[in-house]
Amino acid sequence: MHTSDIIATAPAGEYLVRIEGLRKSFGDLEVLRDVNLDVAPGEVVTIIGASGSGKSTLLRCINLLETPDAGHVWFQGSDLTADHVDVNALREDIGMVFQGFNLFNNMDVLANCTLAPITRKKMSKAEAEEVALGHLRSVGLEAFAHAAPSTLSGGQKQRVAIARALCMRPKIMLFDEPTSALDPQIVGEVLEVMRTLARDGMTMVVVTHEMEFARTVSDRVVFMDRGVIAEQGAPERIFAAPESPRTREFLSRYLSD
Repeated sequence: MHTSDIIATAPAGEYLVRIEGLRKSFGDLEVLRDVNLDVAPGEVVTIIGASGSGKSTLLRCINLLETPDAGHVWFQGSDLTADHVDVNALREDIGMVFQGFNLFNNMDVLANCTLAPITRKKMSKAEAEEVALGHLRSVGLEAFAHAAPSTLSGGQKQRVAIARALCMRPKIMLFDEPTSALDPQIVGEVLEVMRTLARDGMTMVVVTHEMEFARTVSDRVVFMDRGVIAEQGAPERIFAAPESPRTREFLSRYLSD
């Protein structure tokens, strides 16, 4: 994308993230088609929809892990798609938790958590370790600070990944199906950490198949279908009285509960 002539000044509005006219294709497959989305500070937005609807691609465009073909992604007043914007600096304020944990197996849990704060934020080792131990404590894993990631369960690895992202003191947390690789019996421990983050006021965008989480924790639910946002609104309305036939079809198995 070449938008070097555009001045990166945020549109008016109290939004941490603003997405305008986003388009993305992989070869001939158009994955995102003119998507618009705002996320306010402190808001928890969950993105639901069938596999292949564009959910993860949209999330990955927020921090430019995927480069949009067209459109704009505004974050904290800067257009990430403008050529002169320092994307790496802005990414320091965007925490990302992946489906597959992405921990470094050649270092212990604590070192996983302190690496980016030391190298990117130039924290001292002592400060980074103090911050990291605090976040490991908050996810119930302080006792595992010197454990090798390979010795942890999937749920523990994902909680470490959340703590690691929090160590950068992000303004927003992005979660890309954080429980889909976990055994069903340990999904709850990760969702509980996420619920606590939401209660504490963290801005979150969560791609998930966990409908109970979407229904009970979200401020807003976004339903994606075939590369567009088909419907969005408060979870009470989306789950009780969806307007779009596609939303009703997708949620039909949950609405009878």
